Amino acid sequence: MTFCFTGIRSFPKLWKSNPYLGLGPAHSSVCLFLKDCYGIRNQQKWFSLKTASPQNTKAVNLLIAKAQYPRKGDKGNKKQVSSDSPHLFAAGAAKKRSQMNPQSKDHVLSPVRDTIQLPTKPLNSEEWDKLKEDFKGKANFENWISSQMAHCRSSVDVAKSLLAWVAAKNNGIIGYDLLVKYLYLCVFHKQTSEVIDVYEIMKTRYKSLESGGNSLLIRGLIHSDRWREALLLLEDIKKVMIPSKKNYHDCIQGALLHQDVKTAWDLYQELLGHDVVPMLETLKAFFDFGKDIKDDQYSNKLLDILLYLRNNQLYPGESFAHSIKTWFESVPGEQWKGQFTTIQKSGQCLGCGKTIESIRLSPEEYEFLKGKILRDVIDGGDQYKKTTPQELKRFQNFVKHCPPFDIVIDGLNVAKMFPKARESQVLLDVVSQLAKQNLRLLVLGRKHMLRQGSRWRRDEMEMVQKQASCFFADNISEDDPFLLYATLHSGNHCKFITKDLMRDHKACLPDAKTQRLFFKWQQGHQLAIINRLPGSKITFQRILSHDTVVQTTGDSWHIPYDEDLVERYSYEVPTKWLCLHRKT
Repeated sequence: MTFCFTGIRSFPKLWKSNPYLGLGPAHSSVCLFLKDCYGIRNQQKWFSLKTASPQNTKAVNLLIAKAQYPRKGDKGNKKQVSSDSPHLFAAGAAKKRSQMNPQSKDHVLSPVRDTIQLPTKPLNSEEWDKLKEDFKGKANFENWISSQMAHCRSSVDVAKSLLAWVAAKNNGIIGYDLLVKYLYLCVFHKQTSEVIDVYEIMKTRYKSLESGGNSLLIRGLIHSDRWREALLLLEDIKKVMIPSKKNYHDCIQGALLHQDVKTAWDLYQELLGHDVVPMLETLKAFFDFGKDIKDDQYSNKLLDILLYLRNNQLYPGESFAHSIKTWFESVPGEQWKGQFTTIQKSGQCLGCGKTIESIRLSPEEYEFLKGKILRDVIDGGDQYKKTTPQELKRFQNFVKHCPPFDIVIDGLNVAKMFPKARESQVLLDVVSQLAKQNLRLLVLGRKHMLRQGSRWRRDEMEMVQKQASCFFADNISEDDPFLLYATLHSGNHCKFITKDLMRDHKACLPDAKTQRLFFKWQQGHQLAIINRLPGSKITFQRILSHDTVVQTTGDSWHIPYDEDLVERYSYEVPTKWLCLHRKT
């Protein structure tokens, strides 16, 4: 798509020069040898059932509280883990683990040859001709240079000189892509008058624009007195697609900038109506606008935003948290006081002393999640093509005839946590330590683990089977369905050990509510091993006792937030909190 200038003489007049502002934005066992019901040879299963002992919930809790501490008598262990070590899902924990276990370095790419330096000032026609001659790349020079200028946020004046040169060479014709890249720079540098000029040209020459062009124009127009035309462009986008959260953000921001609060809230409700999760910057804009305003209706809408964050397990960034604090403290006559703090392992807020909501699921939540997992993750799904329905059924019968377990162990996963150690020895160490606490254990493994080899010693695996019930599946089977089924079937007290973070299984769940319940259950039930030295105690990472979610008691709010300099993965939760309480 191209745009043709009718007269090159009008070009300087059209592209006026304007100043711009660049902004940076743990018994004995019974072994059952079961043959396949069809009598086919070699189709065999091994089960090891440990004789029943009373359920030991207290021991599980003791494990969680104490297993993280190394023995006092351990000597020479310079890597003992502090009792203050973060939990498995703490923000930044994954980043630290990756730094402690660096992978092989990526191959360094060779520098690109024959590139040219972008101009820092406007060039005349001869200078652009010379720059093009010096360009040795295979790409079209005009497209390449304009893309580089947009990427590097070059000066609007430099970009304007490029367009003038292109127009002069092509009888006044400038490609649509070049025009859009110029528009991007005008928007980035907040050159509002230039944005309006481009808008007028596009409005005259094109009946409709693609969403990229419309989005840029919306973003540029909201800062001008013609901001309502951005709403018209939003309507144009609606004719072909649901506008993006960024489109809505820009229009809401424009409305707030021009004091049109009703339009801003209407757009926000429209955005939610499309089941689109708003940008956190959009929510922050409402709090910033509401500072010092005494308006009960507006205040209630802001509190609804905080409940939206809770219901969708969203976390504000540090700047947003400051905006929330500022708004609360600014509301006339309310006397709110905020402070940034942390939550103790006991679940008590260090700021106000209140106890944060427990990570433990209610009986109703647990039964709901159990039903969903059994139906949507274990019984359904092509993701388990490696696990036959017959084998899964045999496992279900096995678990059905066992008393509830205290801990379910992903044997193969745990055995491979320490690559330099023999797998069977690692597994035996973990099982032995837990068995000493009279915990009822289930070890899930695969048949090859029972064969004598350099990594799997038969005598060590026999010791494992004496201390825990075991189920060894086919070598091609998936472990996770068995792990989830056994843990959930055993009850809400049962924990599981694996380093698998179960992201795929969470993704298989049908809706956001179930996914949030699964993650909450996972945080309160998954044990992680973080240290093992020969002859010393296994160190387990602590399990969260509180739920990391926005919460209120009416006279207090506790809001977890992301720190600016901490990289939090999607399966992690913040460790910093904003504590707000009303003065009395």
